[in-house]
Amino acid sequence: IEIINIVDDSILPELINNQADISLVEERVKYYIQVAADQGADLIMSACSSIGEIFDRENENYKLPVMRIDSAMAEKAVKNAEKIGVAATLATTLKPSTELIKKKAAARNKEVEIKTALADSAYQKLMEGNQAEHDRLLAEKLKELAAEVEVVVLAQASMARAVSILPAEEQNKFLTSPELGIHKALESLK
Repeated sequence: IEIINIVDDSILPELINNQADISLVEERVKYYIQVAADQGADLIMSACSSIGEIFDRENENYKLPVMRIDSAMAEKAVKNAEKIGVAATLATTLKPSTELIKKKAAARNKEVEIKTALADSAYQKLMEGNQAEHDRLLAEKLKELAAEVEVVVLAQASMARAVSILPAEEQNKFLTSPELGIHKALESLK
């Protein structure tokens, strides 16, 4: 398997500074999807929850899978729980992740209760280069949320490390997108 990354580090700051208005970056993201398709990709995946809905819409315009890395995680959460927590360190990822869970629940004709938690101070620590403090602050927020729900979805891949500092018996309550998303991608390539 050959992996090609198309990275635009300006998208997330632009969303943060503009109340997560994805219309401001949509044409650029669609262009990147087209570039990947033109390069002969067999699958195109977004690793960013904040722009995931663009990938959902664009999937209909291509013969190859155009997917978001958090889709499998949302599916698993809805399949296994009725009370679902969504945790994020960036406000821009809360709404897209919550909407994705609602969409997956609707597809299953299932009612779910969603509780959200934002650990924005943890994100600030990560931006300052203090990963240990990011993980500690986030783990506190995750523990609180986990006490109120059956499963917790982590809206950002960067959050997964914080789960490892929680007690082992609590860690199975948390779902992360990278592993589940990659498994789904591999399945779709078969």
